[in-house]
Amino acid sequence: MIDGTAGVSGRRDADEALLDNPDALAEHDPGGMLRHTASAGAQVRESAALAAEANLSVLADDGRPRAVVIAGIGTAGRTGDVLATVAGPRCPVPVIAHRSAGVPGWVGAADVVIAVSASGRSPEALGAAEAAHRRGARLVAVGAPDSQLQSIAEQARAPFIPVPRRAPARASLWALTVPVLLAARSLGLVKVNEADLAETAARLDADADRCRSAAESFVNPAKSLALGLAGSIPIVWGSSPLATVAARRFGDTLSANARYPVVTGALGEAGRGRVGLLDGVFGGLAEGERDIFADPTDDDGEGTRLRLVLLRDGGLNAEDDTDEPFAVEERRADAVQTLAERRGVRCDVVTAEGGSALERLASLIAVPDFASIYLALAHGLDPMAVPAITEMKELSNQ
Repeated sequence: MIDGTAGVSGRRDADEALLDNPDALAEHDPGGMLRHTASAGAQVRESAALAAEANLSVLADDGRPRAVVIAGIGTAGRTGDVLATVAGPRCPVPVIAHRSAGVPGWVGAADVVIAVSASGRSPEALGAAEAAHRRGARLVAVGAPDSQLQSIAEQARAPFIPVPRRAPARASLWALTVPVLLAARSLGLVKVNEADLAETAARLDADADRCRSAAESFVNPAKSLALGLAGSIPIVWGSSPLATVAARRFGDTLSANARYPVVTGALGEAGRGRVGLLDGVFGGLAEGERDIFADPTDDDGEGTRLRLVLLRDGGLNAEDDTDEPFAVEERRADAVQTLAERRGVRCDVVTAEGGSALERLASLIAVPDFASIYLALAHGLDPMAVPAITEMKELSNQ
C-alpha cells in the first residue's frame, strides 16, 4: 500500500442495497454518526437549558455592542453564519464570523466576542478568547467543560456555556449554535423565543424519524438523496441567505462524511458565473451524449456528472425585510431548475418548512446531514473516522 493511505478503505461504487440493511449500516457506522446526528433535537433542548444556567443576562449590562464577532473554525465557525442569517438584515449591529486565530484589529471594549469550540481547545477559539480579554471586549465562550477555553473564560470572568462532548464537532452543530443564538438574544440582536426552540427541536426529531436507518430508501428522503448523489459531482445552491447557510453546511458534511468534492453557494452568486457549470463537460456536454434508453443508474465508465441540489427557503416569512424580494429568489430558483432540466442535469429540491427562521433552517439541514452519512456508508466509508484529517494534524504538529 502506498504511504499515506493507511486506514483508507471503502469502494468507489456505491452499494445501494446496503442502505436498506440496518444491520449492515450499523456495522459500517461503528462510531455512531447516524445516532449522533439523530440527537439534533435533544441538542437544542440540552444546550438551551445549559445556556439558561450561564447567566447570559450580564451581557446586557453594558448595552448594545458595536459589533459581534463569532470566533471558531469548521462547524464552530458555521455558527456565526447561522447567527448572521437568523438575525437578518434588521440586526442593529454587524455580526461577523471569524475563522482565524485572534480577532480583527478593530475589536475593542465596545465589542462582543463569542469564542466557540466543541473541544474547547481549537487555536482559533482560544486565540480569540485571549485577545478579547486583553482588549477589554465582552467575551462569551462555548465549548467542552473543563477545557482550556473554560479556563480563559473564568480568568476573564466571562459567561461560559458548557457543551458536553458526546459527538464529533460536525455532528454537534445545534449544541454549539443554540448558545450563540441565546447570547445574541441577551444582547437584543435576535428574537429567538422558547417556542421557536421547541418547534425547531420537534422538527429535528421528526426529520430524524423520517431518516432513520430502518426506513427503506423509497420512503427515506435522506437515503433517496444519497442515492441520487452517488457517483456525481454535487452542486448545492441556496435560494436565499438562510438556504445558502444550509447549502454550505451540506458542503461541509458531504466533504467530511462522504469525501465528495462539492460546489456550494448562493443562487444569486451562481447566476453571475457558476451557473455555467451546467453547460460544461460534467453538465450539458456529458448529458448530451447520454443514451436516453440506458439505465440511469448504469455508469458507462466515463459517467461522472453534475447533480444539482437546490435548497429553497419556501418564503414563509416573505413579509420580512430581506436583501432581495422573495419573488426574485423564487423566479431565480425556478429558472435554474429549468436550465438544469433543459441540459439533462438531474436536480433534487429540498424546500424549507416551519414558521421561524430557525425552524426553516433546521428543515433544510436535517435531511442533507443524514444524506451525507448514508452516502458515506454506501461507499463503505466510516463517516466518523477521516484518516486524512488525522494525518494532516500529525503532519502539521510536526
